[in-house]
Amino acid sequence: MNKYPDINLIKETSKSISNRVVSTPVLELTGSKISTLLPKNASVRMKMELFQHTGSFKSRGVLIAFDKLNNKQKKNGVVAFSAGNHALAVSWGSKACGVNAKVVMLKTSDPSRIQGCKDYGAEVILCENIKEAFAVMNEIAISENRTILHPFDSENMILGSASCGLEIIENFPEIEVAIVPIGGGGLISGISSALKQIKPSILIYGVEPEGADTMYQSFKNDCPVKLDKVQTIADSLGPPMAMEYSFRIAQEFVDAVVRVKDDDLIKALKIMRDNLNLIVEPACGASLAGLLGPLKEMVEGKAISIIACGSNISFARYKNLIHDNY
Repeated sequence: MNKYPDINLIKETSKSISNRVVSTPVLELTGSKISTLLPKNASVRMKMELFQHTGSFKSRGVLIAFDKLNNKQKKNGVVAFSAGNHALAVSWGSKACGVNAKVVMLKTSDPSRIQGCKDYGAEVILCENIKEAFAVMNEIAISENRTILHPFDSENMILGSASCGLEIIENFPEIEVAIVPIGGGGLISGISSALKQIKPSILIYGVEPEGADTMYQSFKNDCPVKLDKVQTIADSLGPPMAMEYSFRIAQEFVDAVVRVKDDDLIKALKIMRDNLNLIVEPACGASLAGLLGPLKEMVEGKAISIIACGSNISFARYKNLIHDNY
């Protein structure tokens, strides 16, 4: 596997899916309800990837993965493990491409995500914990000769995220800073590899929850780290490990990783609701939480891109997180 996908491959692959994914808008945060909260003299734009197919950026890489399946792989089908967004994308992709899919999810996954996968026609297998889920996925892959579609540590997923990065810089060429949420690392690896190869001066900051800081710890230790415990409201940002390929790409292009508390994510969700009229999942507030928290003074006066990465949350769970009645 290459060190990272070069810009020509990124552009070529992005073009191959351009008429099948949503070229999501880049919103200027200049409205009076939000501008006073932002860093001084900064120009901030939000990439609205929550409007992508299935409500997250994951559909980009999944579509690339389906395109690369050979006839035998298509006949045998695919299998994936995910808490939600990747499972939804795989389920959508399987229906769009006519390939059978099984998705392994946790019993604690948001019910709206589980139902969403079923609505796309995927078979959903629910497990008690991540260890069991990986074991079940691997067993299905071997016994049914299905292709595993990894949620983040694959060239396909990173190329998909890189297509998002291309759209950001095409719409915002003056960009100086990109602030990107980190779960497994696929999103930031792809976006940073696209942005830095086009404009090396761009500063890339990753944002992780304190209770799921795999990339922060991996940067600190100069190798992919596995956490003993993950505890965060942002389940989409909660993989318990970083992995070699996506970690090394992030290490190549990302300038720093900062951490935010769950309380900071909740504040960001409330700002997105009250000031932008958006109801989103906790991961979707991570870029904004980083911008308004640990990065605020560092990025004053800069042209900044943040990302609204996903919208998949039931209203019942949203209300429970926000702790209010609307």
